[in-house]
Amino acid sequence: MERTGTTRRRALMATGAAAAAALTGCSPDGRQDRPTAPSAADKAAAVLRRRSTAASRALLAEYDAALGTHPGLSGRLTPLRTAVAAHVTALSAGPPPTATGTPAPAADPAPSASPGGTSVPVADVPSVLRALAAAERRTSDAHTAALVGVGADAEYARLLASVAAAGAAHAYLLTEGARS
Repeated sequence: MERTGTTRRRALMATGAAAAAALTGCSPDGRQDRPTAPSAADKAAAVLRRRSTAASRALLAEYDAALGTHPGLSGRLTPLRTAVAAHVTALSAGPPPTATGTPAPAADPAPSASPGGTSVPVADVPSVLRALAAAERRTSDAHTAALVGVGADAEYARLLASVAAAGAAHAYLLTEGARS
């Protein structure tokens, strides 16, 4: 007796062939599936992410320098520094922000030794607070300006706006908030 139509053996063979094609990366028409090159929008978004992360990292270095030269300000500056470290982490999350494909290291939430070359003076406490407030404003302005440019998807634009607003609040707390 000869069977016609689909048998269990033929169904298993067809399923096996489809699985083998999927595992080898072939498309149904026999061509190899290749990853596509990043689009111009993807490249612009990666550049924006790198720039905004770098701006916040520089601000973090300003806090480290201030805490390194004025450890007595730790109670006042550590909460702000911790928030800036969280901003660095949030801004750098997502697609790899470096050209080599390796993610940028996350910010350390604990204060570290003072790096050289920052603009925070080794002067009196009011001067240090004014310099940090100015650095917060510069960083906030940079994040706000990035919103006008191209390359930010809606979610990243909201994140940049939030970080910019937090920077403005930090600047207030460093200067005007101290007078209250």
